[in-house]
Amino acid sequence: MKFVKIFVAGVLSLSLLTGTTFAAPAWKLPNSGKIFSDNAAKQSYVADYMKNFFAGKIPMTFDVPDKWTYEKLLFNGVKVERLANPKQKKSARVAIQLHGGGYVGALSNWYRDFAIKQAVMVDAKEIYMVDYRIAPEYFYPAALEDTVTAYRELLNRNIEPKNIIVFGDSAGGNLALEFALYLKENNLPQPAVLILNSPWTTFETDLPSRNGNADRDLVLGKINPVMYPAVQNPIYAGDIPWNDPRLSPIYADLKNLPPTLIQIGGYELFVDDGIELIKKATADELNVTLSVYAGMSHDFSILLPELDESVKSFAEIKNFVNLYMPNKHERK
Repeated sequence: MKFVKIFVAGVLSLSLLTGTTFAAPAWKLPNSGKIFSDNAAKQSYVADYMKNFFAGKIPMTFDVPDKWTYEKLLFNGVKVERLANPKQKKSARVAIQLHGGGYVGALSNWYRDFAIKQAVMVDAKEIYMVDYRIAPEYFYPAALEDTVTAYRELLNRNIEPKNIIVFGDSAGGNLALEFALYLKENNLPQPAVLILNSPWTTFETDLPSRNGNADRDLVLGKINPVMYPAVQNPIYAGDIPWNDPRLSPIYADLKNLPPTLIQIGGYELFVDDGIELIKKATADELNVTLSVYAGMSHDFSILLPELDESVKSFAEIKNFVNLYMPNKHERK
């Protein structure tokens, strides 16, 4: 594969040339996904997949779809990656992806591949993935600072906030909330909507589901040799108390944040994170929706997009975005 360097307004862009013979067809939102005869069969399927995943037997691949544009950018020192969908040139919608990983995992091919799905499901012309700084090299507020820098650059590129969709999962869901709170506190314009998958809403470790689902969560629970310890001892916090609103947005004032969709799995470690978030958001009169997908583990739609529950979650995201961005702000 060949790359070309482009300098635009002081921003370095390392662009992947598109339309090669190695390009893959673009993903399409399916009508349904894999369905199991009972819950035990579903859990067995997820357990087998995740054991292979943790053992490194499932390769992390990323193929740029045919005619899509893929770029690696630097926004004032912040690493950002961009994917553009040629079929949505008339759409003004732009998505931002804030990846998960407990603030210790960097942007990976899993997220690059999922960004394609995110862009397609919300009819976005482009999606920007923020490869923010992570622990243990960096602590709060490094990831927040990088996200704000990336957002400011999008505004400088004349992308209107009303056209921006922010996706955040797990730690990225935490970051998305902290980002929206930063915008409010600094009188900056909010994006149109927040889409939160399995959000980590408090760094505290004593919520009931953190123990009750430790064995049932086949993605983030005890089965996970890396991330389970990471959320038990969140080093990104540095010296900040774990219940500080800067780390735990369930203790923040959520008034005037954008309409927010929360999706969680019924078996996941962060069930109570989602429940406590909607309780606080409702009290603060935020326009918020919570969906719990029965029998599903943490971040199920990212790791297991073939499941019917994942497909339903994609359709819900599409409908939610269309509800609050009804005309797609089509360009003539």
